[in-house]
Amino acid sequence: MTFPPTSPLTSPPSFSLTEEQAAAGLAVARRTLELLRGVPEFDGRYDAFPGPSSLAELAALPPLAKDDLNTALAHLEPAAERGATWLFQSGGSTGAPKVGYAPTGFYMAKVFEHWRPLDRDDVFVNAWGAGRMWGAHFLAAGLADLSGCRVIALGSVTAEEYPEWLGFLADRRVTAIGGTPSVLRLWFAHARANGIELPSLRKVLWLGEAWQPQLEEDLAVVAPKARRHGMFGSTETWVVGSNSPDCPADTFHPFPHQLVHVGDGGLLDFTSLDPAMLNPVLRYRTGDAGELTSCPCGRPGPAMRVLGRRDNVVQIRGLGLHVDELLARVEREPGVSRAQVLVTEQGGRAKSVDVLVLGELPDDAAEALRRELLAGTFTLSTAFVHDPEHVRVRVVDALVSNERTGKTAGFAIREEA
Repeated sequence: MTFPPTSPLTSPPSFSLTEEQAAAGLAVARRTLELLRGVPEFDGRYDAFPGPSSLAELAALPPLAKDDLNTALAHLEPAAERGATWLFQSGGSTGAPKVGYAPTGFYMAKVFEHWRPLDRDDVFVNAWGAGRMWGAHFLAAGLADLSGCRVIALGSVTAEEYPEWLGFLADRRVTAIGGTPSVLRLWFAHARANGIELPSLRKVLWLGEAWQPQLEEDLAVVAPKARRHGMFGSTETWVVGSNSPDCPADTFHPFPHQLVHVGDGGLLDFTSLDPAMLNPVLRYRTGDAGELTSCPCGRPGPAMRVLGRRDNVVQIRGLGLHVDELLARVEREPGVSRAQVLVTEQGGRAKSVDVLVLGELPDDAAEALRRELLAGTFTLSTAFVHDPEHVRVRVVDALVSNERTGKTAGFAIREEA
């Protein structure tokens, strides 16, 4: 299935496919709905809704959240028709882990039909963590297998190992590397700091986080020929879409077997039209907001522009702190490359909030920023009215990362005894 030629979009669509393009795939949505009807905890939830035979009927169905999908999977326990059934973990950085299922191959054959960033001549470094129940490393391995390239399955390394491994990669004339942007920043920052260049590197694959503009600065020094190739998805939806070096970093082209819908409040939801999909993905919300628009790359059909998380709210002493808004303000500060909110809890109550800062921020500027955040952020000023000293801005050498995946979330919660 391919998108037909279209004229430039005059008004934003709400679905990534037309009624005609989606028609055959709606049979998968009807089958998924019947599976969800059989989940005891959903008793009555779908009674008023027919099996969708149109996009309008699909849009009328109740959306699924992460907890809903976890409930459904616990009951359904899906299994692949061929090969093994892989269980993978989603979350775990800032919340309870959720489980996703995939067959051997991880649906990458369908992705490879439409997106081929690697070819047989590539030497590809798979730098996604291969640790406990995290899927991206194996997904990327599936893509590399379809590409027929040479693969260095490196996974995670420790700080002291970077120089030796970077020298090894330079000697091997590596042409491609893939990882989360947080992990890629570590690789290229260490290369730059140690004066190591990767002149053969042409492709940087990424998945798992938003692209970080600061990567461009290090790439320009370390690997000036490298260009980014991104994927968007989750352990529940698997890969929804991709982009090329000619696309903005926040804009992705959905695959024909993934139906993207812009719902209330601009929240994106996803419906799988792939008969082999094990997860019952039917109007599943990842928490991302977005829009469907035309892409400057010139490819016809709607592209999905991701505007950011809308569930990135953490409760501080009973009040919601909008992490993205706070971080956006901090990262506008001169010398700040990235920031993170660290909440320390004791007995289930927020004891302190630290805004961790990467970059250069003099002590007086950090204190001025702390006072501004405390005074100008309702949640912080209200929650810490009696102990404002427990709101801090600190310059650090590294943000708090998930040791298993290497991902660095916008906020982290630490429990203190």
